[in-house]
Amino acid sequence: MLSRVASSLYWLSRYVERSDGMLRMLKINYASSQDTIQEFTWKPVIRIFSSDDENELLNIQHDSRAVIEYLLLNRENPNSILNIVTLARENARSVQEHIPKDLWQCLNEYYHTVKDEKLLWYVQKDDPITALDILIKQIMLYNGTADSAMERGESRSFMNIGKHLERGIQSVDILDIKFSSISSNPDLLTDISYWKHLLLSLGGYELYLKTYRQGFDAKNIIELVMLNNDFPRSALYAMNNIERYFKRLKSESNIEHYNSLSFKIGRLKSMITYSSVNTMNEGQLHHYLTEIRAELFGIGNLLNEYYFANS
Repeated sequence: MLSRVASSLYWLSRYVERSDGMLRMLKINYASSQDTIQEFTWKPVIRIFSSDDENELLNIQHDSRAVIEYLLLNRENPNSILNIVTLARENARSVQEHIPKDLWQCLNEYYHTVKDEKLLWYVQKDDPITALDILIKQIMLYNGTADSAMERGESRSFMNIGKHLERGIQSVDILDIKFSSISSNPDLLTDISYWKHLLLSLGGYELYLKTYRQGFDAKNIIELVMLNNDFPRSALYAMNNIERYFKRLKSESNIEHYNSLSFKIGRLKSMITYSSVNTMNEGQLHHYLTEIRAELFGIGNLLNEYYFANS
């Protein structure tokens, strides 16, 4: 496969997955902002998803509609849903012969839905949840089509590596930001709604209730998000799938680079698999998550160097 094709498939998948995580986080936080009797802050969300000057954006941190509009539809924000979906569509357009027609149509519909002026009306004047639900359903349709229609070959492998790498980075970032907030506000440790919204933003609330019967506990949440291999958004689940799909790319023509990146993937998987929740929770969590995040980005950098260098 040409490196430019592999790169486009990989980034197409990463952009779609990023938009999915952002939309779910926006939905849960907006619902939370409507339920709280105290002044709600969007600072954690801004820190996770904005690539612009954080200090300037903090001026709107208490304005839910302004934050949603900025992260959803602002053309000047390079990390807005509008710009991310545009990039995903551009990558898909360049590799249409490598993806099913139905998948291209799903992505194209997602793009035109994001550009629909009615979304801005929902955000500014009506119910922002309606706008977010419309877009989330577009992603669900895309993911279902990708899973059922993509041929099981190199194309799908690159797409799934991108998907799970992006998912792992998001889960680590969300966990890090949420636990960092506790250091400045210890009362959050006993705030049930805080933990509930964290889990809802990752889609892990129902699984948590089924797995842990003793209520919300910081150690259990860390274990779920980092180490639970039945949770589709855990770091361990992401690494298992990155390793699984990368193995399918093994080729004698690129064996040296394959072995180098395979070693890095295996090392990170071992770092996560054999981690201790107790150690992470005793003042070491931020350092640990920062290290995991750096390793995930390192895998992405080596993919770019070894497999996408000519893109």
